[in-house]
Amino acid sequence: MKTMNGIRVALGVVIAAVSISAWAQDGASAGASAGTASAAVTASGGMTAKAARQANRALRRKVYAALAKHKEIDAGDISITAKGGAVLITGTVPDASQINTVTEIVKGVAGVTSVTSKLTLQRPFGQ
Repeated sequence: MKTMNGIRVALGVVIAAVSISAWAQDGASAGASAGTASAAVTASGGMTAKAARQANRALRRKVYAALAKHKEIDAGDISITAKGGAVLITGTVPDASQINTVTEIVKGVAGVTSVTSKLTLQRPFGQ
């Protein structure tokens, strides 16, 4: 009985050691290949995913700042999405003339390559 328990414990230790070793090797090779892939992307002039997200957030902030400078624009219901220089504007504005004004302001922001406007006219309550 003691021999069987000893064999079970030894077998359990061996299985645990082998699985930890195999897991560490898989993670190391995956990390090495991921590092190589990101180095290749960076070397080819592309951006890493983190850098791309930071650039998109920075462009979005610049667009919001440009809109904030124009006091005639009610930007409270406007959302900006930026991805690689392409800007998507969604939301509502109280006056139809503001749709074109917002689009022109966004086109003038440095770093914006294209603008898609999905702005709509805000309807008054009760209509």
